Amino acid sequence: MKLCLILTCALLLSTQAKVQHKDIALFLCSETEREQIYGLDGEEMWHADFTQQKGEVTLPQFADPFSYEEGAYEGAVANIEVCKSNLRNSIKANKNPAEPQDAPQTSIYSKDDVQLGSKNTLICHITGFYPARVGVSWSRNNVNVTGEASLSRYYVTDDGTFNLVSHLSFTPEEGDIYTCTVEHSALERPLTKTWDVQVELPGAGVGGSVFCGVGLAAGLLGVAVGTFFLVKGNNCN
Repeated sequence: MKLCLILTCALLLSTQAKVQHKDIALFLCSETEREQIYGLDGEEMWHADFTQQKGEVTLPQFADPFSYEEGAYEGAVANIEVCKSNLRNSIKANKNPAEPQDAPQTSIYSKDDVQLGSKNTLICHITGFYPARVGVSWSRNNVNVTGEASLSRYYVTDDGTFNLVSHLSFTPEEGDIYTCTVEHSALERPLTKTWDVQVELPGAGVGGSVFCGVGLAAGLLGVAVGTFFLVKGNNCN
């Protein structure tokens, strides 16, 4: 068992509005990884940044102001040590059972509409994986450009799996091919998604409209001619 996951959920029921909210506290630990996150209704509210040695409130700016009491980060450090102790005891008691596995799913898309020569961002969205450790690499025309990409934090979902987002800034050029490759212990082989530069050629829309207009005119002309001969035939009778 590489990771120890302690997931605490509480349902809070408002007696006035009759609305249920799900509160979540997540602790992750291994010999090399540490995570502590608090969230509400699937959104992260706070996490411990063990690199910067401080707690970070991660609510968006438009949310109601919220803060955690002093000592929250120190408490997270203590919780991780407890987590590691529990992990060692669990491994010993259960004779190192197999860790549950959920394979990731991925999608790749551009942030903005593609225009040749204009800066843009490619997004590789990785969802539904467990355990949290995952490898992400990028290539452009078969050349590794992983060093130019960025990774988000892990986002936990209601079912205990994780989501992750990787961004790659790029300037699209005709014929370029990009790939995002994900490696995870639940995958038999790396999962690769491909994205190529596709831009609608100038005038393509105009040509289609012209073709449609010509077809419509020809159809109307045919109706007019048919009506003429029909009326003429009736007059002859």
